[in-house]
Amino acid sequence: MEDSLEILRHSTSHLLAQAVKRLFPETRLGIGPAIDTGFYYDFEPTTLWTSDDLLTIEKEMHKIMKENLPIQKSIWTREQAVQYFTEHNEPYKVELIQELPADEPITIFQQGEFLDLCRGPHLETTGQVRFFTLLSLAGAYWRGDEHNPMLQRIYGTAFFSKEDLEAYLIQMEEAKRRDHNKIGRELEYFTTTSYIGQGLPIMMPNGAKVIQILQRFVEDEEEKRGYLLTKTPFMAKSDLYKISGHWQHYREGMFIIGDETKDEEVLALRPMTCPFQFQVFLAKTRSYRDLPMRLNETSTLFRNEASGEMHGLIRIRQFTISEGHIACTEEQLADEFAGCVTLANDLLEVIGLREDVTYQFSRFDPKKMDKYIGSPEQWIQVEEKMKNILDAMPFTYKDAPGEAAFYGPKLDLQMKNVFGKEDTLITVQIDFQLASRFEMEYTDAEGKRQFPYILHRTSIGCYERTLALLLEKYAGALPPWLAPVQVCLIPITDQQKEYAKEIHGILKNAGIRTWLDDRAETMQNKIRQAARQKIPYMLVMGGREASSLEKMVSVRQRNGVDLKTMPIAVFLEKLLAQIQTRDKNLLG
Repeated sequence: MEDSLEILRHSTSHLLAQAVKRLFPETRLGIGPAIDTGFYYDFEPTTLWTSDDLLTIEKEMHKIMKENLPIQKSIWTREQAVQYFTEHNEPYKVELIQELPADEPITIFQQGEFLDLCRGPHLETTGQVRFFTLLSLAGAYWRGDEHNPMLQRIYGTAFFSKEDLEAYLIQMEEAKRRDHNKIGRELEYFTTTSYIGQGLPIMMPNGAKVIQILQRFVEDEEEKRGYLLTKTPFMAKSDLYKISGHWQHYREGMFIIGDETKDEEVLALRPMTCPFQFQVFLAKTRSYRDLPMRLNETSTLFRNEASGEMHGLIRIRQFTISEGHIACTEEQLADEFAGCVTLANDLLEVIGLREDVTYQFSRFDPKKMDKYIGSPEQWIQVEEKMKNILDAMPFTYKDAPGEAAFYGPKLDLQMKNVFGKEDTLITVQIDFQLASRFEMEYTDAEGKRQFPYILHRTSIGCYERTLALLLEKYAGALPPWLAPVQVCLIPITDQQKEYAKEIHGILKNAGIRTWLDDRAETMQNKIRQAARQKIPYMLVMGGREASSLEKMVSVRQRNGVDLKTMPIAVFLEKLLAQIQTRDKNLLG
């Protein structure tokens, strides 16, 4: 984000807060940062606001803008700041002040009657904030912690020109059209229900079919690259997670069965597969000749995500992941790491997501060693190894201090959804800790016992998240090889139903996913419905096609292109070739 745009948006968030305090004086203030797409401010109102309130607040913001109030900075003592915000019933501001380092100055920004705790910087006057709009309301726990009070968050955006604002709003309308939450439900990929629970989607036949296709594709590719398939339990005793460190560092994110305080056997649903797959390595004595050992599994995992963090298929509580672990020597580490990244990029290229990926080197934070296992010296040494590996790769990456896993640094392949929210799609992690915890040893060429390095990796990430991003990328019109239904057969009248059934059989026997639409509807209605369902091809059959000796079909595409009439054998040959090559385009 450009610094000047960030300053504008931060100033607009203060304009929003001032308008709220004028209209709803009893409202308590949270925080109001600028973000990549605009800004937000968190509030604790006395009664929940609606979309009508947003219009009222935005109108008041325009009034304050026209007042052209100077925005002034001052330095207060900690005692002054605590006293002022306590007297004005702003407990969240008091909490923030009390957590600031003792040597950090307390900066206050004032515009008219409104004062706020803020580092700044800001624009000079409220009149410089001109082109803005409020977008939506959402719930947000104070400081992102579900144990804290739920606040109301107001999102908005601001630009320096009317044209930029209008262009952004058009872009947002397109994002809403592509939102997988909307498309996925309309096209019957998934559904949810309150009495099953948040973050627990039901994959309907279309969604389940696409995930099945992706899983088979990934498992076949991994097998070609030397991976051995495993299948491990969905749960384990707490003893396993205590050895791995997950019990100490990840327990809040786990679903636990049983109560330790009652001297019961306590189990937990697995949040990751690594400690389970390690048992394959430990099943017998290993030597350097067994390395690298590449294990993969299509794993169902369970993570206790906060309710405010869950979204559609992108962040859920039960999900399926293309998980794998590689045990290797130090000499093999660079090649194995590069192989993991190459596999991920190759798969993303095939499904059409590679161009949208960015790379992040997630490192440890030496100031927060309680988050990690191992010493700072070990972390520095391993991160240097990883940096050398990444610097030799054909892409740029950004550093992300503090984002490492508790047992090692990682490369995160990041991708944004249509609304600009970034999530991790794929990770490759170097683990220099857990092998020793599980006593995973091998005998080297000189007969000495060594601990292997472990690479934790996904090849296509979480299947549900990948499906969500594919639906948004293609606006629901998946490439033919991935489409849950590839061909819709449409007999024009009842006289062609038997012929349509014959063509249906030919396609099914060839492995094509088809739907025979023999409902009592007009041909045009059937074509329109098939196009709305994003089915790549429609085969229309009337009397002329049914009476032909060559078994003819009239081929239409979901984009409205008419490929005219051709023998079913010709169409099938073209379609099979397209599926074989995983072509992203429709037939020409």
